[in-house]
Amino acid sequence: RMSRHAKKLRDHDINPCVAETDATTKCMSDNNYNKDMCTDYFLKYKNCRKFWHGIMMQRKRNGVKPEMPPAEERKKILESMG
Repeated sequence: RMSRHAKKLRDHDINPCVAETDATTKCMSDNNYNKDMCTDYFLKYKNCRKFWHGIMMQRKRNGVKPEMPPAEERKKILESMG
């Protein structure tokens, strides 16, 4: 059974980087846990976290709730950016 914390990490409304996390984990698994083989995946994950953290902080400053936009709203934000 998954812990409450693990469930949160798998929840697309809470964690905007589930896909990047999964891709990184798969890369590590496929490459015998050699980090050097997965640099691009780590970078994509890091950029994802950085981007959404910025959005979250902006929303927090503006008093917007929830601070992390739900999955549907995030999709629209990304589409509006091209």
